[in-house]
Amino acid sequence: MLPPIMALFLFGLGLGTLITFSSSHWLLAWIGLEINTFSILPIMAASHHPRAVEATTKYFLIQAMAAALLLAAGVTNAWSSGQWTFSLMEDPLSLLLTTMALSLKLGLAPFHLWVPDVLQGLEFSTGMILSTWQKLAPLALFLQIQPVDPRITISIGLASIIIGGWGGLDQTQTRKILAYSSIAHMGWIVLILHFSTSLACFTFFLYVFMTLSAFTILDFNKAINMNILAISQKNSPVISATAVLVLLSMAGLPPLTGFAPKAMILYELSINNLPLIALVAALSALLNMFFYLRLTYIVALSLSPSTILACAPWRLPSSKFKTYSAMACIITLAFLPLTPDIMAIFLP
Repeated sequence: MLPPIMALFLFGLGLGTLITFSSSHWLLAWIGLEINTFSILPIMAASHHPRAVEATTKYFLIQAMAAALLLAAGVTNAWSSGQWTFSLMEDPLSLLLTTMALSLKLGLAPFHLWVPDVLQGLEFSTGMILSTWQKLAPLALFLQIQPVDPRITISIGLASIIIGGWGGLDQTQTRKILAYSSIAHMGWIVLILHFSTSLACFTFFLYVFMTLSAFTILDFNKAINMNILAISQKNSPVISATAVLVLLSMAGLPPLTGFAPKAMILYELSINNLPLIALVAALSALLNMFFYLRLTYIVALSLSPSTILACAPWRLPSSKFKTYSAMACIITLAFLPLTPDIMAIFLP
């Protein structure tokens, strides 16, 4: 794709997200989401690969369904309350339709089945945009439209954490593993959404940097599956060592950054008299930790059983590790010492 055309579509992504951020009217928020969706579709199908076209078609149909549900929720809310703002929603049907639509856009359980299939057909750079930037606008609406009953967000969050960990256990394709990882991390964000909005935003902030680091490292090594990931150490030992730490940080192991949001969320659930929910979330995180540790073992301690089906390291196209990738890795690995200050700000 030509750079001016790519810049135009990227501008559309930013414009749609900003319109949704700044709107308090249902129609404007819907228009922003639609601009955002139609801007990402050409980027997804830019490679003209059959799998990319299939993933783009699936994504379009899912997002169209979610947009229709969201528009129906806005019309229903306007019919029952006489106003088009979504700050105050009292109609139960509107709340239900909105929660379903935003869960579908965010890839939350039980509306998560499209996420692994779509990410599997995309390039790493496009999948990175889909896993980070495309979640900003729906999450902003989710922050403003919280269901009256917190059991809804707790159920969605726990189900996403469990399914995200369980679904990634038997995967060998790295993009599907990152897809289930995205489902699990969004589950942690939605789980704490009702109790601490600021903590949910902080968790999403760290999730973006961890996901950015993981996608860029895998893209640098062209590691589309575990077989190629096993020989990445020959290609770049330093990047492979960084990949080990990034994966452990996404698993939530101290002293890496990924431990901070999970610990703070478990603490917040405990002080809100939800120790059972915190226990289930902590135990479910072990499922995620298992496939992260499996990837870590493959990168650090194993060699590929065969290099016939994979590109030899000297045949990989040369590329440079970007500056923003290095900064994302630093934040992913070394942000934990600031946790006490962050807890003082987000959890007064």
